[in-house]
Amino acid sequence: MAPRLKLRDIAFFERPVRFARPFRFGAVTINATPQLFVRAEIEVEGKGQGKGTAVGASAELLVPKWFDKRPQLTPEQTVDGLRRALEIARGLYLAQTGFDTAFGLHATCVGAQVAACAKQDIPPLAAAYGPAEIDKAILDALLRAAGISFFDAMAQNIAGIDARLSPDLAGADITRFLAGRQPLPRVAVRHTVGLDDKIEGEGGVADARENAGARYFKLKLSGDPQADTARLVRIGNELGKLAHDFKVTLDANEQYADLAALRALVDRLDRDVALRPIAERLLYIEQPMPRDVTRQAPIGSLAARGFIVDEADDSYDAFPLSRALGYHGISSKSCKGLYKSVVNATRAAKWSVDGESFFVTGEDLTCQAGLAVQQDLALGAFLGITHAERNGHHYVDGFGETPATEARAFAAAHSDLYADAGHGVRLRIHDGDLLTGSLTTTGFATSVHPDWSALAPLASPKSLWEKSV
Repeated sequence: MAPRLKLRDIAFFERPVRFARPFRFGAVTINATPQLFVRAEIEVEGKGQGKGTAVGASAELLVPKWFDKRPQLTPEQTVDGLRRALEIARGLYLAQTGFDTAFGLHATCVGAQVAACAKQDIPPLAAAYGPAEIDKAILDALLRAAGISFFDAMAQNIAGIDARLSPDLAGADITRFLAGRQPLPRVAVRHTVGLDDKIEGEGGVADARENAGARYFKLKLSGDPQADTARLVRIGNELGKLAHDFKVTLDANEQYADLAALRALVDRLDRDVALRPIAERLLYIEQPMPRDVTRQAPIGSLAARGFIVDEADDSYDAFPLSRALGYHGISSKSCKGLYKSVVNATRAAKWSVDGESFFVTGEDLTCQAGLAVQQDLALGAFLGITHAERNGHHYVDGFGETPATEARAFAAAHSDLYADAGHGVRLRIHDGDLLTGSLTTTGFATSVHPDWSALAPLASPKSLWEKSV
């Protein structure tokens, strides 16, 4: 039986993160944004003399204009929306004063979170950010109290994940899926090529110093079929110079206005000889249309190309709904909720019968070195995701603004993931792969917590209405 816990405290912190190069996706270019840190203290039922208390941590970028892309909002307003979602979630979680399982606490609060955020004009995807980050910190604390690693604990369903939020599944489906997992020892890096990234020559997509020997590439799209086609031809010509074969995915970040525009792109992929280096290696196309259009537009014959939803994944029923529209995949991101990733991976395994394949992908939303990348990497490795977008190491200079002592502590505890080659501690990529061995440690994939004294409290959010008048 899953242990029950109650919360003693939740605290939020942030740290500035400056990018080493601009990252342009969709309609936004990011040069800097804060990184959130969560500290959660819990008490586990039935453990006396203080042995049942523990502190857990999580981290994630406060990414502008991804969770909420409404054009009338500034990037700063969308980050403030995430801060407000965190504060609302904190109040809801701390209001639960009894003991419950980790998943039970999540299930009790997540619906109220979406409803409370809606009253403050915060959309569901942004609303889910609050519980997602709190849940990771609670799970870390629970694993530390139990003295067990993430991989072993999840196989035993220590969080008590059940089917109350996914009535299309039975509880036995989830427990059976979890018990059968064998975490991957290594996960391939999928190198992101942003819309402003250099393509040709030194520093371009085929430069091993930039792509770290990646065999998988994620190519951002602008929403203009003609411009995207021309750019993909250039990228394909460069990637063709690699000494090894490669695979690609395409990500439009909701920029294709409708099915007509999307069909124009797919027609070019199917027929344009110059696009063959890309088209023949294309695994799937990610979130091409806006989330509201996606929910109303069956993709029909286009489904043969393989499509996944990402930004449209803002509820527990998003995967069944998108499946009915022709989509075969959905993204796993810690910032959208680790429990939803588990539920969706269970669905994909259950649905993949009679030659039809459904899948969950790894898309990391610029997880940064340290807690964020380790927890997301562990989740993906546990679910069996063989390659994942990992662009934090590319767009940020190592550990960024993290104090050197903290970065060195992570490197010492996770030497298979980090190294210092004379330019500061950075992510260590082995022939295009990340190793997961050191993630098998007590807690949620980390032996180290951040230096809490070196972090600033989360900035106080203003309402979206206050900032727009």
